[in-house]
Amino acid sequence: MKTRGKKKKICMIVPNSMVKGGIASVVNGYRCSSLVEDYNIVFIESYMDGSKFEKLFKGIKGYINYFKVLITEKPNIIHIHSAFGASFYRKLPFIWLSIAFKVPIINHIHGSDFDNFYINNNSICKRLITVTYCKCDKIIVLADEWKEKLKLIVPSEKIVVIENYCDAPQPVVREKSNKRVLFLGVIGKHKGCYDIPKVIENVVGKEQNCHFIIAGTGEVESIKELLRQKKIEKYVEFPGWLRGEDKDKALRESDVFFLPSYNECMPMSVLEGMGYSLPIVSTNVGGIPKLVHNLVNGFLCEPGDVDGFSEAIIKLLSDDKLAQQYGKASYAQIQSKYTLEKHVDEIEKLYSNFDIVIDSRKELEHA
Repeated sequence: MKTRGKKKKICMIVPNSMVKGGIASVVNGYRCSSLVEDYNIVFIESYMDGSKFEKLFKGIKGYINYFKVLITEKPNIIHIHSAFGASFYRKLPFIWLSIAFKVPIINHIHGSDFDNFYINNNSICKRLITVTYCKCDKIIVLADEWKEKLKLIVPSEKIVVIENYCDAPQPVVREKSNKRVLFLGVIGKHKGCYDIPKVIENVVGKEQNCHFIIAGTGEVESIKELLRQKKIEKYVEFPGWLRGEDKDKALRESDVFFLPSYNECMPMSVLEGMGYSLPIVSTNVGGIPKLVHNLVNGFLCEPGDVDGFSEAIIKLLSDDKLAQQYGKASYAQIQSKYTLEKHVDEIEKLYSNFDIVIDSRKELEHA
């Protein structure tokens, strides 16, 4: 246990634990980790799923709670979990309040659509984004690719790469294929979901006993309509957003994890698939190539390569030995590089590096 860490008070801005998405998954792991033992962490929830009114109320309550914490708790560091788009604007009051109270800021960015957020934005928004990010003391990104992108607007020394993690179970052994292919995530265009019906059509032409599970929320009815048009809806199940035992069951009973995304950072869903000893079929974008090594623990294709996806899935469903080999490689990589313990160690190292920042600010205050 790090006694020096106990001297630090960390205020972490997070979504509600039941929010659907990768940020909540990351933070939920923190709540039960050594991080809460080594540091005095106050979690301020700023977002929840629900109606516009519920989201607005949650946001306002988060700002009020944070203002109280700044006055009464006097945190040493604020650790903000954010994304691009609307999430950035929701976090602005937290960042600028921190600046006003002279609290060092870590902005942990989980977003992936940098082009629409910054490159294609207007000059006023670009200026606001640049100034805000440069005011942060450190920015965490999930992959080297995103460090290169953010270097366009933020000094390189402010950016730290800390990859996501998987709190994996014991290795899952699949002696015989169920011919089940699993997708987990938000169902929409940027996740490549509109390519999935054509992939399914191709796969069932060769593997008629296969079954696809598209688990998540989003544009479900649009995908269902495409499946109906192709008369292949009987091969697909939509169980909704999976958690807990339901997610565990889906991951254990599946044989291939499939994520045909067009842009990503470092998707928690791929890490979860790897943690359950699954071979992965995905795309060569963001941090995915760091996780999925082509012909080692899965197949990587270019976004939109429907034929490539189809061939990879057919190969894995028809070759149990290959699927098991790739699944073991997935699990081995999680254990060697992407455990929760390794991730928390990186976060704690970053917190420790703020000793100089905190001490120098105290000196200025007393000067």
